[in-house]
Amino acid sequence: MTVREFQEKHGIIGKSKEIRDLVDIVLQVALSDISVLIQGESGTGKEVFARAIHEASNRKDNRLVSVNCGAIPEGILESELFGHEKGSFTGATDSRKGYFEIADGGTLFLDEIGEMPLTTQVKFLRVLETREFMRIGGEKVHKVNIRIIAATNKDLKDEVNTKKFRNDLYFRLKAVTLNIPPLRERKEDITALIYFFLDQYSRENNFPTLSISHSAIEILVNYPWPGNVRELKNTIETAAALSRTGVLDDASFQMLLSDSKIDEANKFLPVHLRKSPDALDREMIYRALIEIKKDLIELKTMAVTNQSVEHKHDYGVNEVVPLSVMEKEAIVNALRFARGNKRKAARLLGIGERTLYRKIKDYDIQ
Repeated sequence: MTVREFQEKHGIIGKSKEIRDLVDIVLQVALSDISVLIQGESGTGKEVFARAIHEASNRKDNRLVSVNCGAIPEGILESELFGHEKGSFTGATDSRKGYFEIADGGTLFLDEIGEMPLTTQVKFLRVLETREFMRIGGEKVHKVNIRIIAATNKDLKDEVNTKKFRNDLYFRLKAVTLNIPPLRERKEDITALIYFFLDQYSRENNFPTLSISHSAIEILVNYPWPGNVRELKNTIETAAALSRTGVLDDASFQMLLSDSKIDEANKFLPVHLRKSPDALDREMIYRALIEIKKDLIELKTMAVTNQSVEHKHDYGVNEVVPLSVMEKEAIVNALRFARGNKRKAARLLGIGERTLYRKIKDYDIQ
């Protein structure tokens, strides 16, 4: 399989030398079980490369389990990774498999590995070396056959120097390292990404394919994209959702990008002092409409989800429903819609992943 064919199959968009070199490495190591460390800024596509490695490996018929180490509270991370036995701690009403067991035979992708606490790093290193572990509160040794792919937006070498990451674990993980450059350093990939996201948006929403002007592409290519590919994707989707003509032009993006680096808390404040009052008013209204549009899209998604759930409550008109019951049902529906992907479920619910994990535990949602 050529590099280009591999990219098309696995959704790795880009023709820059940096991307082609990374794909070359992926093709070389995919069929082995060697650990891979993927480094890059947030939003550069680390999970895309992790999925490509898994799907090109001999483990492709088994599960790829993705875990965001930074989204799980420190107190329960070990339980999530290694599992626990019934009664091992308060609230452990049943025995539970951890992600190592769930991924047995497949690949375990540990995102934000730099956020893993030092105490957990010790146990994780042992699993890497022996492929054995014990559940929390257990005495039985469990053997696992998994491949580890880790990712981080931090420089782990600096983390080692500051004693925030174990030196031995770092050298164990970095057998093969993929350094994904930020989007601003590979501008030749931006145009291909724009067309890819436009086509993807049209297919997912059953819309006719939108077109984009050359001047709009130029604006996007020259933008620094601090949020990298993820920010570009979100910007394209927002502009497409707000488009009434089917053609994205300069105006479709100028308002979306003008204050992208301003703190979220101040995004509705008029910060361009050289603009006229009327222009500032229009800008504030436009931003408000963007936020409303996003909310409507999320509400529509949740409405479809609720209708598709078989076992939903049927409340009477005059019945007072406890907020906790409605909240639990919303979480269950979101998890079902996201097929268990907690990151996606949290995004659908409009809450942080840490909050979702806590509520799952509070409501004892399996």
